[in-house]
Amino acid sequence: MSDRFDIVIVGGGLVGSSLAIALEGCGYRVALVEAAMPRVADQPSYDERNLALARASINALQALGVWAHTGDQATPIGRIHVSRYGDFGAVHLDAAALGLPAFGAVLPARELGNALLHRLDECSALTRIAPAQVMALESQDDAVEVTVRAGDEERRMSTRLLVGADGTESFVRGHFGIGTRRTDYAQCAFVTTVTTDRALDGMAYERFTDSGPVALLPLGQHRAGLVLSVPAADAERVAGLDDAAFVELVHARFGYRAGRLSRPGRRKPYPLTRVLAEALTAPRCVLVGNAAQTVHPLGAQGFNLGLRDALTLSELLVEAQQAGTDPGGAELLAAHVARRTPDREATTAFSDDLVRLMGNDFLPLRVMRSLGFVALDRLAPLKRRMALRGMGFRGDVSQWALSR
Repeated sequence: MSDRFDIVIVGGGLVGSSLAIALEGCGYRVALVEAAMPRVADQPSYDERNLALARASINALQALGVWAHTGDQATPIGRIHVSRYGDFGAVHLDAAALGLPAFGAVLPARELGNALLHRLDECSALTRIAPAQVMALESQDDAVEVTVRAGDEERRMSTRLLVGADGTESFVRGHFGIGTRRTDYAQCAFVTTVTTDRALDGMAYERFTDSGPVALLPLGQHRAGLVLSVPAADAERVAGLDDAAFVELVHARFGYRAGRLSRPGRRKPYPLTRVLAEALTAPRCVLVGNAAQTVHPLGAQGFNLGLRDALTLSELLVEAQQAGTDPGGAELLAAHVARRTPDREATTAFSDDLVRLMGNDFLPLRVMRSLGFVALDRLAPLKRRMALRGMGFRGDVSQWALSR
């Protein structure tokens, strides 16, 4: 006999957990299937990354009751400096000058994961199954049968809606035969932290180079999050560098605009690819987060985009509950696709186009790019519009994100 649920979320990472929290108290019977035990150290997505959270994401996390568990660990982003090695001109964004309190904040992924787990512990109506692995899925007219292995036992569940929040290599996506479009950028990113000899004071840097982008994110006091992209063919060599040689490589690419860097943390290369699901839904199934799209870390859009998936889906599900309609019905799934497609396509295309534009060393393009930097830096209305889009206020904004 199967346990019956209205919604089963496969994947207890940052996006899946956020969705489960957003559905708390709405009247559905919800299960969250997590591959690891609900402890921060065991969650594969709660690693050493430092997340640049858009203002809209912070608003939503406040409304979800998550921010109260971690907000004091976040560092506001008040200024942004964007430049390109070998080009003239730069773009300087200042939140105060644009009449904004901050563009967002930087928070270690581990801290956000910890806050989500604290908030999940407060969700009394949620069924959490962990550690568990989905072994099989079977589609029926009115439900999806889910078989999971938890320890030495198998458990069968029936759900009216299955949510795939299980990452880039999604088992759920594969079961439903949803293909992907993959772009290999032939780059690897090293994600770590460094010490700066002077405080960044809320300044975030994005530096483009022929070898890939470099980002430096403020973490408070004299610590900063670093993302260094290198050609994939050079990743093994860079991984073998000692701390001093690694820092010198960063300075060769990034310069000294943030002062002298030192004491890099542990680091390993992550291959950079873009993976886009060819469909967001299947019968009684919807994909969110990295299962729907995995993007280049340039611009820090990955989690922010995935969270917007979860927020939109939660709103539609609450509306369906209030109307007494099927949470896994074709009408709801179509509405989710309609609401998410414009934001998804614009964000993923912008990230991909920026990688290609900034990585091109063609001289005429370099001149045009430099002139564009100079022009943008002098047009305050355009800078404000660009900042608001980067803050997550674009298109059909979720009510969660508008909460303050």
